[in-house]
Amino acid sequence: AGIPVRLLNEAQGHVISLELTTGDTYRGKLLENEDNMNLSLYDVVITKGRTGATSYMNQVFVRGSMIRFITVPDILKNAPMFFMKPGDKPKPPVRGP
Repeated sequence: AGIPVRLLNEAQGHVISLELTTGDTYRGKLLENEDNMNLSLYDVVITKGRTGATSYMNQVFVRGSMIRFITVPDILKNAPMFFMKPGDKPKPPVRGP
């Protein structure tokens, strides 16, 4: 599958968090994505899952296959893709492949 392209288009320029399969968390601004599987973040704070230690990187490229969970800012809940019609079921959390 992959991450919905419409979600990534809405999230560009916003700070998002990526939880990776390694247990590490990357939090940074989403650059324009080339496709819906590989993401570039900038001004990234990396939190190591095992130790909780944090570090900073100017820019990071993350392969979609490494992404376990994505958190987007609440402001994106008002993005067009999140509008629901009466009777629609809530969508499950957006997860990586």
